[in-house]
Amino acid sequence: MPEPGARRRGTVLAFDFGTKRIGVAVGELKLAQAHPLATIRDERNDRRFGEIAALIGEWQPVRLVVGLPVALDGTPHAMTARCTRFANQLRGRFRLDVDYAEERLSSAEAEERLRESGYNARGARDHLDTLAAQIILQSYFQRLSENPPDPCHASSA
Repeated sequence: MPEPGARRRGTVLAFDFGTKRIGVAVGELKLAQAHPLATIRDERNDRRFGEIAALIGEWQPVRLVVGLPVALDGTPHAMTARCTRFANQLRGRFRLDVDYAEERLSSAEAEERLRESGYNARGARDHLDTLAAQIILQSYFQRLSENPPDPCHASSA
């Protein structure tokens, strides 16, 4: 979560990290509305980070959000460590603040939404990761609205 007084305007990119694909969503802090953006399908790190660099160059985010998977009981598991490493790589490469948003059941929710929209399993696969990233970012915005910064310490940005 941003520190109290952190910038409350600007673009945010969110990532649903996976070993085969990375879903990306975009949103604006002031509007608190997330939208699916892209799926990075390359498994090679140099290509993945090249695509991420292009998205960062295009959207000029003020911060990044990475979905942090945990077990249903809230405990970390193997993928939690991989997502933490990915977030650290983003922070180091792009010199942007990176926050985490718990992503427990975001993929299941994305699958359900796609099914309700009439997608079959194959069609849903093309949209699953970006929709999961959108759900992650929307939940992040929701948490921000529930925990607003202290007005005495808010920045003018």
